[in-house]
Amino acid sequence: MIPRELMQRIRRIQIHTSHVVDDLLAGGWHSAFKGRGMEFEEVRPYQVGDDVRAIDWNVTARAGQPFVKLFREERELSVMLIVDLSGSLDFGTSTQTKRELVTELGATLAFSATRNNDKIGLTLFTDQIEKAVPPRKGNRHVLRMIRELLYCQPVGSGTDVRLALDHLNRTAKRRTVAFIVSDFQAADYESALRITCRKHDVIPIQITDLREWELPNVGVVRLRDAETGQLITIDTASRRQRVAYREMRRAQQDRLEQTFRRFKVEPIKLQTGQDFIEPLKRFFHLREMRR
Repeated sequence: MIPRELMQRIRRIQIHTSHVVDDLLAGGWHSAFKGRGMEFEEVRPYQVGDDVRAIDWNVTARAGQPFVKLFREERELSVMLIVDLSGSLDFGTSTQTKRELVTELGATLAFSATRNNDKIGLTLFTDQIEKAVPPRKGNRHVLRMIRELLYCQPVGSGTDVRLALDHLNRTAKRRTVAFIVSDFQAADYESALRITCRKHDVIPIQITDLREWELPNVGVVRLRDAETGQLITIDTASRRQRVAYREMRRAQQDRLEQTFRRFKVEPIKLQTGQDFIEPLKRFFHLREMRR
């Protein structure tokens, strides 16, 4: 039995996302992704301007005049949301936690996919696979996904992106649009990402919070790592320590972006407390233009 409070939260998310899904679809969801391939539809007489490479020579020989083959793109997609639920996703200082942003984002992508008649599935991971929901269609299926995003209490606390990618590579039988939603505070997943990019259309979505980029000047504080539990003491009043932290964080981000460039994947960067629809629309528009 689902608690009433949870049902109310699911309903609020459903109502909110219904207002933004149309904007996202108008922003280019349909045209940003390739379908499964090209399927033969019919032949018709050659017309001026047709590509001569499309001529069906067998029909042309029988008919005594040139005919061309027509194809249509199979539009149905298989979409997977691969969502990080590690301890660091519970962090947030800008009106919402990273996990709250991930839930709203996941619901929006899921409703967009099902509105476009695409199948969508969900994999939740930490340092283990917490939940796997196979791709299906329909609003009831999407509501189940939202429930899992809200209600899943992860057993693990770390982040193992490699494990999540390996799981996708084992279970996805056809080419999939894979949204990998994480803060990417992980290591040693490059080889798995290389394999995944060969088989699937990979779209990393990096979730961050403002305070992860720069420490505020609030004096001496004790910080606990949400994934390992390790405690450290830092004097945020020290400009030298604040600068060292900022440079360390920038170096981490540079390495991450180099990894994405190496495998030719384009990340979407989102931050808590900020609108995520416009960045998604820009991303889909750019993909449509490149196609």
